[in-house]
Amino acid sequence: MTKGACLCGTVRYEIDGPFQTMLNCHCSMCRKFHGSAFATALVAPLPGFRWLAGEHAIRTSCASNYRSFCTTCGSAAPLLAPERQLALVHAGNLEGDLGIKPEFHQFVGSKAPWYTITDSLPQFEVWPPPSQAPVVARPTAPPKEGVTQGSCLCGDVAFELDGTPIVMMNCHCSRCRRGRSAAHATNVLVAFDKFRWVRGDAQVATYKVPEARRFGVAFCTRCGGAAPRLSSELGFAVVPAGALDTDPGIRPRAHIFVGSRASWFPITGDLPQFTELPPQI
Repeated sequence: MTKGACLCGTVRYEIDGPFQTMLNCHCSMCRKFHGSAFATALVAPLPGFRWLAGEHAIRTSCASNYRSFCTTCGSAAPLLAPERQLALVHAGNLEGDLGIKPEFHQFVGSKAPWYTITDSLPQFEVWPPPSQAPVVARPTAPPKEGVTQGSCLCGDVAFELDGTPIVMMNCHCSRCRRGRSAAHATNVLVAFDKFRWVRGDAQVATYKVPEARRFGVAFCTRCGGAAPRLSSELGFAVVPAGALDTDPGIRPRAHIFVGSRASWFPITGDLPQFTELPPQI
């Protein structure tokens, strides 16, 4: 039995295994929705899926009928496909050892320019064979010199960053994993005077974990896509890298909070790793 929950705990569910497939998806829509470098999804038989609480708090994304999210904290909610008798769940919201690890990367042709795949899993430009599902292309704005652009999944929320951001980090803490519904968050810190909203900031909701000193997330209330959060506690704008439309010019500096890393996600590559926060950013 595997249990899952959103960041705020309103949406809860359980799944009887075994899981059939686990994959990493790098498509632009998954990156926008989760705000991360990629989404990690699992497929399980639908008869083994049960809601425990919170169905009333789930909203379908305005950008895709195949995506839904908790309206309180923005975490991605499971997708149920009765016609195929399957349930698709997001690994970042699941508890414990799942008994399976990612098997391949898909849509690597849409991979974020700031993320490098360092493991040896098979990679597919779009869908893995024999799938013939349609490919949905999301329009992006033309680049601006010296400006990094970003937006939510539906495009209603847009923002810009001037110059090179302060730092980019991969965070494996349990709150980031639940908040992004992903293997880890990749966040960019930006000085307040280098950040500006272009449109849609009025429809951005923020959720702060009650017992946390500084941790919170922000999301578009219409599509559920990750959005920047202006953190007075940190003194920076915290921008989910998956929401970026153009290359910010920096790359992740380290993996942090690896002491809380998901058991199903092995860290590969040569980036420094810190059990919690590094001594200095």
